[in-house]
Amino acid sequence: MKVGRFLAYAALLGLCAVLAAGLWFDRAFHAMRVMPENTMMFVEPGSGIAKIARDLEAQGFINDARVFQIGARYIAWRYPKRGGLKAGEYLMPTVASTRDIIRILHMGKTFQRRLTVPEGLMAVEIVALINAADAMQGEIVTIPPEGSLLPETYHYTRGAHRSDIVARMQKSMNTALDELWEKRAEGLPIKTREEAVILAAIVEKETAIAAERPRVAGVFVNRLRMGMKLQTDPTVIYALTEGKARLGRALLRRDLEEVDSPYNTYKYAGLPPGPIANPGYESLAAALNPEKHDFIYFVADGSGGHAFGKTLQEHNRNVQRWRQVRKRTAPAAQPAPAAEAAAEE
Repeated sequence: MKVGRFLAYAALLGLCAVLAAGLWFDRAFHAMRVMPENTMMFVEPGSGIAKIARDLEAQGFINDARVFQIGARYIAWRYPKRGGLKAGEYLMPTVASTRDIIRILHMGKTFQRRLTVPEGLMAVEIVALINAADAMQGEIVTIPPEGSLLPETYHYTRGAHRSDIVARMQKSMNTALDELWEKRAEGLPIKTREEAVILAAIVEKETAIAAERPRVAGVFVNRLRMGMKLQTDPTVIYALTEGKARLGRALLRRDLEEVDSPYNTYKYAGLPPGPIANPGYESLAAALNPEKHDFIYFVADGSGGHAFGKTLQEHNRNVQRWRQVRKRTAPAAQPAPAAEAAAEE
């Protein structure tokens, strides 16, 4: 009788202990932790549940690594199709429980970082941006060919290789060219995709206004058809810098006259031998589908855009208006742009 009563008490105590442990685990598993906004959590690739639990406890995301391990293993057993916990970087909610964190790691929706590459940069400038981007691996040492990188916003996760970003930019450029080449206007004086990139880069450097790009492209296409020199300043700048850096000063009239380079479109007719920058999608589209018009000249109009002319006389009037605008807005000592100095030649 005493033995039976002892066993009953022992069983009751055991049941109470199990219930107490279950209650403790449930409260710990669902307890909410408050974290500052924009808190990042990083799970190293190749980490097992035990290591993840220890790391998260050390980083302050969970209170008890044991609770995390028990919960993660139970969920993995209960829902095998979810797969394991995914490594990577996560943007944490401001309030989350251990259960919530396990769910986040199962879903694997890692934080996407962004690298925005502006249109019209040289390859060396784009490489500098990629090398300066945070949370990436490796370093780009070899500069990719000019004009081979499509500027846009690229998403990546922590630990991505910089070389992969370059490869994605080159693939995006090839994809854009394939798409636009098939839709190009008929009768263009552009025979290859490379020539399209060369013209698009000039258009990109000549105007930052998207609506103007087809018209500017049309000016250069008209000049190519007529056998006129393109006479575009950005090509001379590229000849001076060889695509290695910004010029760092105003382009002067003597540069147009003295720089003997196939990139100097004041000296040599036709397109330069290669791209002078990496054009964006809109400039590529403009080069392959330029606006049809009779303009063969353009000059800044003082409002951020350009005034276009069909004759040299009309162009000279536009230049005079631009000079008047400059007199009202520019310091007296500032040198005149090279294109303006050569406008009446």
